Parts: sequence; C-alpha cells; structure tokens
Amino acid sequence: MNKTIEFSINKKNNGERLDVFLSKEIKNLTRSYIKKLIEKKNVILNKSIKTSPSTKIKTNDKIIINIIKEDNLKIIPNNIKLDIIFEDKDLLIINKPKGMVVHPGAGNHKNTLVNALIYKYKNKLSDVNGSTRPGIVHRIDKETSGLLVVAKNNLSHSNLGKQFSEHSIKRKYQCLAWGVIRPLNGRIETLISRNKKNRQLMTVSDVNGKKAITNYKTVKVFNIKNIPKISLIECELETGRTHQIRVHLKYKGTSLLGDKQYGKKNIKFKKINKDFFNNLSALNGQALHAETLEFTHPIKKKLMSFKSKLPIDFKKTLDLLNNLSG
Repeated sequence: MNKTIEFSINKKNNGERLDVFLSKEIKNLTRSYIKKLIEKKNVILNKSIKTSPSTKIKTNDKIIINIIKEDNLKIIPNNIKLDIIFEDKDLLIINKPKGMVVHPGAGNHKNTLVNALIYKYKNKLSDVNGSTRPGIVHRIDKETSGLLVVAKNNLSHSNLGKQFSEHSIKRKYQCLAWGVIRPLNGRIETLISRNKKNRQLMTVSDVNGKKAITNYKTVKVFNIKNIPKISLIECELETGRTHQIRVHLKYKGTSLLGDKQYGKKNIKFKKINKDFFNNLSALNGQALHAETLEFTHPIKKKLMSFKSKLPIDFKKTLDLLNNLSG
C-alpha cells in the first residue's frame, strides 16, 4: 500500500528546499527518490501540487507527500536483447551494457534490466527481493558495464546472497583513471555513507557508514606527450557498496575518465592530443567495467568463473593509449 504523510513547517525549517526538508524528515528514503516523487506530482504544498524539488518552504506551510512503494510499481515487460554469457536452470550471467539501470524505481519504470528479464523469463525468477527486483542478487551502476549474476529460484538466490555477504565472490573491475594512484598497488578500507550535501552521491566517512574494502593494482601508467597521466587500474571488491570504486578513487585523489559525478568538472587542457580528446569526448559514461565474476554454483557447488570483453568505447580509448605509448 502507498503511504501518505503530512507535515507542518516550523520556524527552524523556514526557507529550506522542499526536497531537503523531506529527505531529513523521512529517514528511509533517499533525496533522489524524494525528488522523483515530487517531480511525479506526489507532493502537495498548501493544497497545490508541486513538481519542483527546489521549491522553498515557509513557516506554517502544510505538506502532504504520497509515498509510492516500489512493490506497487507495475513492471512493464520490455523486449530488450540481453547479452547472456551463461545460463542454466538455476541462474544466468548477463553482460550489462552502459546506460542500463538494473531495476525499476521512481523515475525509471521502463527499459531496465528487470523489464527485459520479465519479458524473457516472466515469473521464472527468484522473488526474494520483491516484485520489482526479480532475480536481482546484486547491482552495478547505470553507467558501469559488465557482469551480473541473476537467480532463477529462491534457493539459488539465498545461496548467492550468502556468498556475497561472506565476501567469497570474486569481482574484478578494469578502469581508467586520471593521474597515478599512490601506492601503485594497495588496499582501501573505509566507511562509506551518503553525502549529506548531495544524497545522490556517496562519500568516505570517519564516523559512520558501511565498511567498504577495495583492493587495487596499477596495471599500467600512460605517460604520453600532450596527454595527462592516465592509469589502467584493476580493482577487486571485497564489499559492494554503492559507487564504491568511484568513491574510493576520489578518496585517493583521482577519478575515472568520463565520471561526471565524482570526476573533476569542466577539465581544461592547455594542450591536448586531438585523437585522445575525441576519444575522451566519445566516452559513454565512466571508464569502469565489471570484467570478472567468480563464485561457487549455488546448487552444483562447483567453481564458476566468467570474464567479459571491454565495451567498445573503453577499448578504443585503451587501444589509443597503448598505441601512443609505443
């Protein structure tokens, strides 16, 4: 069922943004989710529907918000071709392209991986995570490409979930980052929590958050004339927090090529290799690919290992860097 909550604004909240106020008052919802609820006409301010998250509120204002639970969202089957690496009666391995959201949510009702799975498999997927996330055991970011395991039944789902929680599943990512990370090889262990200033982002925290561990090694450093130093880095996750690799790289003073959320804004070059600049401009999202996935089959109990090729835009950039470096 949907839930309706009413608020009366007091003096201390006078002048706040509507989305900021609601995200502070409703602890179990992210600010990005609240923004989408506002934009979808689910918030009434003084008997008037508001669709702008930045609307300023005043003392004595009355707010009514209708919270739509994700399980009430109707999943629309979409005929989208899936790149299936492996499949048996218990699970399937999918190579997710950049730009695809894993499951529906407010503002993303169509063309997600789940919409495609529902079209192809109907009700032949696990339902451990509810009706809006059938088969979904774990996720990767929208603009990250690579391997995902999907469960076809609840027994497989529960076993795979246990392997993730015990950190026994191996997940390796390839990425291209600005500069050189120091030390070249290492282990990053921090707490990660939601960014208080922008709840769509995550950040390293000293006092609260979830434990996050990333092991990394620098595969190659590209030091090419008229191109800033760039590193090819392999990251292996022990935990799987939201935006973990991107947050940890920022924590180490670098960021991924093409990362518009955690990367530097409006990078300016005094002098830049034209071919590289064109490749950089053509990057479709961040240069981050979930290349390797290794786990124990939940039913057959045998080791399963999968590897996927780099997406075209990532490979083109890497090939160019290799060619220019000789």
